[in-house]
Amino acid sequence: MKILVVDDDPITRLALESLLAQRGYQVITVVDGEQAYELLQKDDAPRLAIVDWMMPGMSGVDLCRKLREADCASRTHVIMLTGKRSKEDLVTGLDAGADDYVRKPFDIDELHARLRAAQRLIGLQDHMRIQANVDELTGLLNRSAIRDVLRRELAHAAREKTAVSIVLGDVDRFKQLNDTFGHLAGDATLRRLAKLLGARLRPYDLVGRYGGEEFLLVLPGCHSRDAFEVAERVRTYVANQAIATSSGSLKITLSFGVATSSDDALELEELVLAADKALYRAKAAGRNCTEAAPDQNDSGTPVSHVTAAPGRASTPVSQRVASHNFARGAGRPEA
Repeated sequence: MKILVVDDDPITRLALESLLAQRGYQVITVVDGEQAYELLQKDDAPRLAIVDWMMPGMSGVDLCRKLREADCASRTHVIMLTGKRSKEDLVTGLDAGADDYVRKPFDIDELHARLRAAQRLIGLQDHMRIQANVDELTGLLNRSAIRDVLRRELAHAAREKTAVSIVLGDVDRFKQLNDTFGHLAGDATLRRLAKLLGARLRPYDLVGRYGGEEFLLVLPGCHSRDAFEVAERVRTYVANQAIATSSGSLKITLSFGVATSSDDALELEELVLAADKALYRAKAAGRNCTEAAPDQNDSGTPVSHVTAAPGRASTPVSQRVASHNFARGAGRPEA
């Protein structure tokens, strides 16, 4: 595991680096709080840090406070290293955001034991974080987590002047599928669909369950035309796959709405709304198709594509349940 050592004293810094490296840690050293804070802002920042209290400029206590204010404290376990011994100093350091406290001169065995305890705590936190971000049924990111991903990608795209696209997808006539074949078949369909969606995406694309039978694909660095092609590739792939359920083998179709934020730098809610409106048009156009938000393609005109399915070997479940003549409501096309 990577560990950051922050100390302005070269003797202490070199001693810690040598002793920790002997115990298998990947040690990174910096000499002051400013360097440490900058490093701990990065996505691949060390999860463990040993920080000296007394340093010129930003002290260890100041660093802990700044990390907590920037919401980095939850990602980095900070052990304060100091010669201070009073109870008041201990309380001050912990209140500032330090997670543990080791007095100088330090004992390496004690420090190593505290580091092992910190690793167990980090592992537990990571497990809880994963559980909080994962949809229980499908194993995909849940709504909150995929929205956080999109929020970060939009911020990154705004800084780097690049595009980010989303694809909002919905299983066609999923309610009728549940009513006809049962909820166990519906659950099996969603679990299988989760795997199929990821099979046709790039390694750095992400997909989450947005709610019910809706899924959100986040495509970083992807312009509108490319995003439309991704959606079509995923849609046709899913339509041609048989899904094994307790009620037999089923086929489903998806409708997609595509929206892109590039030069206009849309906010999250604006982008999702644009994709949702495009999805609405895909449903109204007959389902099993992809629609792009207006002005979201290279030619400047809306893009749409509706598949024809003549001669398909087995009829998709969306068509099979339709044959039961379920009553349709007015207004928005049924899912």
